Amino acid sequence: MSFDKQQNQETNRQIKLASRPHGEPTSENFDLTTSDIPTPNDNEMLLRTVYLSLDPYMRGRMSDAKSYADPLKVGDVMMGGTIAQVVESNIDKFAVGDLVVSNSGWQDYSVSDGEGVLKLDKDMPNPSYGLGVLGMPGFTGYMGLTDIGKPQKGETLVVAAATGPVGATVGQVGNQYGTRTVGIAGGKEKCDFAVNELGFDVCIDHKADDFAEQLKAACPDGIDIYYENVGGKVFDAVMPLLNAHARIPVCGLVSQYNATELPDGKDRLGLLMGNILSRRLTIKGFIIFEEYGDHFPEFLKTMSKWVESGDVKTKEHVTEGLDAAPDAFVAMLNGDNFGKTVVKVADVK
Repeated sequence: MSFDKQQNQETNRQIKLASRPHGEPTSENFDLTTSDIPTPNDNEMLLRTVYLSLDPYMRGRMSDAKSYADPLKVGDVMMGGTIAQVVESNIDKFAVGDLVVSNSGWQDYSVSDGEGVLKLDKDMPNPSYGLGVLGMPGFTGYMGLTDIGKPQKGETLVVAAATGPVGATVGQVGNQYGTRTVGIAGGKEKCDFAVNELGFDVCIDHKADDFAEQLKAACPDGIDIYYENVGGKVFDAVMPLLNAHARIPVCGLVSQYNATELPDGKDRLGLLMGNILSRRLTIKGFIIFEEYGDHFPEFLKTMSKWVESGDVKTKEHVTEGLDAAPDAFVAMLNGDNFGKTVVKVADVK
C-alpha cells in the first residue's frame, strides 16, 4: 500500500480520500497527488509538515455515517494533526522557522490563518511529543480520567490499549493519584512495557484464551474506573467486574471502527442498561477539544512537568515518509503499532 516517493520540493504531495472503505481501509481508498506549493495571502502563513499524527478517529471521518464531525468528502486531503514549521508568514505572531501544532493533514504544505495553531517552544527536545503525550492524545487521557473518572487513592483503574498514547497517559496519571492500575494490551512485549516502564501494577494480554479470567484475578476488589477506548470483548470482560458507582470515560471504540454490521451473538443492550441502573454507573463519552478546550494550558503545564521529571514516560511508533502513512494507518487500526503512531515527513530546518 505504499506510494512512490517524490522528493521534489517544488511540489506539494497530498494523500486524499479516493473512496470510502468498506471494513478495513485498503490502498484503493487513498490517492497520492501532487500540486503546486500554495502561496499565503495577507494574514496567512505557509506551513511545511514535519510530523503527521495518525489516530483512530480518522477511520470514522472516512465514512459518511452520521457522527460528531462532518465526514471527509471523496477527494479531500486526509485530515490529521501535524507538527509543522513556518516557511512564510504574513501573521505578526508567527515567524519563519517557528514550530507549531496545526491540522495540516496528510500533505507536505498547507496554508493557515493561524486559527487553532499552537506555537511550540523552539528548544523542545522532542517536537513530535506535541502530537502525543503533550498533545491531543495526552490531553484526552488526562481530562477523561481526572474529570470523568475522578480517581481516588486506592481505587482500581483498568485501562484498555494501555501502551497506546491515550492509555499510557491514563495509567501514569492514575499513578499520580494513587490508584491501582491494571492495563490491557496485546502481547507480552506490550504488557511488559506497561508494567516495567509505565508503572502499571499489572497488565493483561487481551489475546490470551483466558483473558476474562486473568482480568478477574487481577481485580479482586472489582473495578472502580474503566477507561474505554476499545470496546468489544474487552468491555465484555470488564462489565461483570464493575463496582457500584464505577465511572467509565469513553473516548473511542477502536475494535468497532472497521465493522460493517452489528456483532454476532445475543443483544446485550438490556444487560448493559440493567448494570447502569443497578450499579449506578457513570458512562460518559467526550470529544476532547469540544468539552475541555479551555483546559489545555493547565494540562500542558502539568504534563510537561511530569514528562520532564520522568514521572510520565512515552513511546513513539515512528514511520518515515508521507508515502508510508496509509500502511501505518491500517497497522495502527489493527493494533500493530507500539506507542503513539507518527509519520516523519521532513526534517526541522
